Amino acid sequence: MYITISAQKMGGNYSKSSADFVCYLEKENQSLEQEDLPAGQAGMEHFFNQYGDEISAEEVVREIDGNTAKLEKHEPRFYAITVSPSKYELKQLQNHSEDLRKYTREIMKDYVTSFNREINGRPITIDDIKYYAKIEHQRTFKGTDFQIRENQPYATKILQLKTEIRNVQEGRAEGNVRKLEKEIGKLEREAPHQQNGKRIVQGMPKEGNQSHIHIIVSRKDASNKFSLSPGSKYKASDVELNGKTVKRGFDRDGFFTKAEKTFDKTFSYQRNFAETYKARKDFIKNPKIYFASLMKLPTNEKVLAFKIMRKSGIPMMPSIPVTQAQLAMKIFNRLRRGAEVAIKSSSIGI
Repeated sequence: MYITISAQKMGGNYSKSSADFVCYLEKENQSLEQEDLPAGQAGMEHFFNQYGDEISAEEVVREIDGNTAKLEKHEPRFYAITVSPSKYELKQLQNHSEDLRKYTREIMKDYVTSFNREINGRPITIDDIKYYAKIEHQRTFKGTDFQIRENQPYATKILQLKTEIRNVQEGRAEGNVRKLEKEIGKLEREAPHQQNGKRIVQGMPKEGNQSHIHIIVSRKDASNKFSLSPGSKYKASDVELNGKTVKRGFDRDGFFTKAEKTFDKTFSYQRNFAETYKARKDFIKNPKIYFASLMKLPTNEKVLAFKIMRKSGIPMMPSIPVTQAQLAMKIFNRLRRGAEVAIKSSSIGI
């Protein structure tokens, strides 16, 4: 389960409207409007919240934009949460749309309990926040994906050859077009990352299950009086302010862990060690601890853990290490650097 939380991004000052972001989230519906979908393929998805389905984009913009009292220009009007289940987690679902709606409503309860805040002397509840969510079933390859990065040398050479062909055809250079085209074909086949027999390029739709959740949540609470920021630099603490004890902060680690456990409980999912938030965090922060824990796993769980890592695009060792001596710090550092890139390109929130 990969989760990211990011503030509204609109340059130096924050836009007064959520319209651009909401329009972006409608992109998949726009591509489906005139299509005859094959049997079993998901159709158009609508915005929803804790209690309502089929909410229009216009209502989302109106509600989010109207809930920004006393926010300064340098303060975000909303936060975007992206929840991306792995292919292993998606296999556990019976109906992606219905199950992910159910899951969203459960993890937003986890979201509010991760605030170390009170409203009128009581803990924050689900009714204190204003959010809207949308499920998408498609993804495309981005420039940050490891497949694109590792295919880039081939893409660069192919572009150079195509430029040569164009120069020859337009009389600006001499050369054998047929030979150049054969060289391009060879490079297309040799590129390390292919999908359905074609070189993976930026913008190409990803195959397989790609269902994920986008959530837009207002910075202000539902009453438009209190600011609730999951981007707070304070994890969870109590401070003295004007002689009173004030709670502050948002526990991201706690939220990610709760969301993971909620999925497991809701869908009876048996989570592998490599899929846990704690393991992924240890992998980056302290790979020595990560691999020490990995080596203690039963053999079948260990093998699955390495398979999951490999599928995620994290650079792997030539073979599974069997002794602690093989877990050298040089390898740790290489894996950590690779993991940081892979995690960023996969939208993994740490």
